[in-house]
Amino acid sequence: MARRSLKDTRGESALFRRRALAGFLLILVGLGALIGRYVYLQVYHHDEFASRSESNRIKPRAIPPARGLIYDRNGVLLADNVPAFRLEVIPEQIDDMPTLLAELGNVIPLSADDLDNFKKQLKQNRRFDSVPLKLRLTEDEIDRFAVNRWRFPGVDVVPYLTRRYPLGPLFAHVVGYVSRIDADDLNRLDPERYKGTSHVGRTGLERSYEDMLHGTPGYELVEVNADGRVQQVLKTYPPIPGKNLYLSIDARVQKATTDAFEGRPGGAVAIDPRNGQVLSMVSVPSYDPNLFVNGISRVDYSSLTNAPDKPLLNRALVSAYPPGSTVKPFLALGGLEYGIRRPEDTVLSTGQFCIPGQSRCYRDDTPGGDGTVNMVRAIQKSTNTYFYKLALDLGIDRLSSWMGSLGFGDRTGIDLVGEGRGILPSREWKASRSKAGWFPGETIIAGIGQGYWNVTALQLAHATATFAGHGTPYAPRLVMSTQDAGVNAQPQPLANPPSGPSVIKNPAHWNTVNQGMEAVITGGTGKIVFTGFPYLVAGKSGTAERFSRKTDAYDTNKNSAYLAKRHRAWFIAYMPADAPKIAMAAMVEAGAWGASDAGPIVRKTLTAWIETQGGAVPPMTPETAPQVPVDNDQPEDAPVATPADMPAAPSSTTDDNDGDAQ
Repeated sequence: MARRSLKDTRGESALFRRRALAGFLLILVGLGALIGRYVYLQVYHHDEFASRSESNRIKPRAIPPARGLIYDRNGVLLADNVPAFRLEVIPEQIDDMPTLLAELGNVIPLSADDLDNFKKQLKQNRRFDSVPLKLRLTEDEIDRFAVNRWRFPGVDVVPYLTRRYPLGPLFAHVVGYVSRIDADDLNRLDPERYKGTSHVGRTGLERSYEDMLHGTPGYELVEVNADGRVQQVLKTYPPIPGKNLYLSIDARVQKATTDAFEGRPGGAVAIDPRNGQVLSMVSVPSYDPNLFVNGISRVDYSSLTNAPDKPLLNRALVSAYPPGSTVKPFLALGGLEYGIRRPEDTVLSTGQFCIPGQSRCYRDDTPGGDGTVNMVRAIQKSTNTYFYKLALDLGIDRLSSWMGSLGFGDRTGIDLVGEGRGILPSREWKASRSKAGWFPGETIIAGIGQGYWNVTALQLAHATATFAGHGTPYAPRLVMSTQDAGVNAQPQPLANPPSGPSVIKNPAHWNTVNQGMEAVITGGTGKIVFTGFPYLVAGKSGTAERFSRKTDAYDTNKNSAYLAKRHRAWFIAYMPADAPKIAMAAMVEAGAWGASDAGPIVRKTLTAWIETQGGAVPPMTPETAPQVPVDNDQPEDAPVATPADMPAAPSSTTDDNDGDAQ
C-alpha cells in the first residue's frame, strides 16, 4: 500500500501570499496609472478638454443682420425684408450626398436650378457650414419635411429674411436687386462680416450702398445633440441691422414718368438743380427684380436676355445716343462765354450752310431757311445754320472744352455703379481711334448734336440742371438721407455740396439763353406740348437721326410708319423758368420728332411733380393735347454734297457702356 505524501500547507500559503502580493501590486500600479491619467486629463489639461467637450455640445451659429430698408422721399417702401424658410444641409454630416438628394427630392421637389446652385455652393463653402438647398419653402413643403425629418440627419428647415421689392419694375433700374453670393463674391467680401449671409447687392443702389445696407452679423450659442440638431439656445449676441436709405425720388413722379412712355423704349431723368437730388429716373422697358433674389430660373433669364427691347438695359444710366438739337442752348452759352457771339449778332439762314471757301453744304431745318436770326430766335427756331457757323467759329477744341465743363463725355458721379461715359467729339477722342485728322465738316455736325456725339439721358439731365442752376454743378444723388436701426432713430441727410464753381461767368449770358429756351415753349416746337400749362417752362427739343433718309427730300408725311421711328426723340426742360426747381431730359429711342414724342413725357412728369408739391395742374384736353407739328427741329444735317475726304461718323449705339464708337 503506497504512502500518501503529506500536504505542504506552509509552502502553499507562502505561494498564495506571493501571488496575492503580486496581484495587489498590479492593482496598485493600474490604479496609479488611472489616477495619473485622471490627473493629467482633469488637472493639467482641464481647460483644453473642457473646451473640446463644450465645443461638441455647444456650437456658435452666425446670425446674419437684417438688411437695411429702402424708401422713397415720402416713406414709400421700395425694398423690404420678409420672413421665409429654406432647406439647409451641413455637408460634414452627410455620408452619401447623391443618395440624400435623391431621397430628399421625393419629399420636397428640387428643381435643376436648385441642385445646380447647391452644387456650386458646396464647392465654395466649408464642410461644416450650412449650405442652402432650396429657398422659399411653401407651408406644404415644410410640413412634409417635418414628418420625414428623422430620415435626414444634417438637413434642417431654417428661417431667414429674404428681400422683396413691392413696386417691382417701377424702381428696378434704380434700386437694383440682391442675389446669392457666388465664388467671385467670396474672394472680395470680408468673411467675418458676411458670416451666415447668403445674399449680396448685385445692381443699382443695392450694390453701390452695400456697405451701409448690409449691417454687422451677430451669433448665438446653441446646444446640440449627437446628431447635431439644436436642443436649445443658450446665449444670443444680436446682429446690428444695416442702415435704411431714403431716396430723393418720389414714387408718384416715377410712376407718372414711366406711364408717359406708354411702353416705348427710352429713358428719362429729372433733377433738382438746387442740390442735385434726382427726382425721377426711368428706363423703359423694365423687369421684375424679385425674380433674381433667390435665383432666377433659366427660362425667365433667357426670356429677359433674348427680349428684343432689352429690359435689363438701363437706358437712363448706360445707353448713349446722339443728342441732336438739345445741345444748341449749351453751345450758344459757350459762344457768349468765349466772347465770339453777342446776343444781337445775326446769321442769315437760307436753307443751307457752306463752309467758306469750299463747296460743302449742309441743310438747314426748314426749306428756304428761317431768314435772319439772332441767338434767341435761333434757339427758338432751332436754326441749324446759326449753330453750324457758331461751331465753326468756336472750333472743335473750344467746343469740346466748353461742353466738357458741363459734364459731357464723362460720368456725372451719380451714386450708382456702371454709368456710361458717352462720347464728346474732340481731336483727342478721334486720334485714339483713327489715323485721319479732324475735318471742319465734323465740327459742323457736332454743332447740332450729331456725328460722333453720344450722351446718356443722365448726362443731358445733369447739364440741363447745371444750366438751370445758373451754372452751379451738383453731382446727381439718389440717396437723400440714411437712418440707423432703432425705433427712435431719425433720418440723417447726406451732404452734397456743389462739385465746383459756376461755369457761367456773366449772369446776362444765362438770361439770353434762358430767353431762347422760353421762346421754344411759347412759340417754338414746345408750344403745342405745353399749351395750357400753368407755369413758365423753358426747354428745347432734339431730333437726332437713328438711320439715314431714303432720299434728299424733307420729311413731310407725319403719318408715315418710316418717319414714326426714324429718330432719337429728345426733350429737355426746367421749371419755373425764372427760378428753376426741377430740370429733366427725356428720350424716346425710336420716334418721329423730339417735341411730339418726348415732349409729352416731360409735361406729364412736371405735372406730377407739381401735384406732389400741393399744386394743381389742369389736365390736357383735346385742344391742348400735343399734336404732331411741322417740326422745325428736323435733323436735316446731311450735306448736299457728300465730302469726299471726311470719314463717315459712327452709328449711334443704344448699349454703349464705355462710350466707344461701334
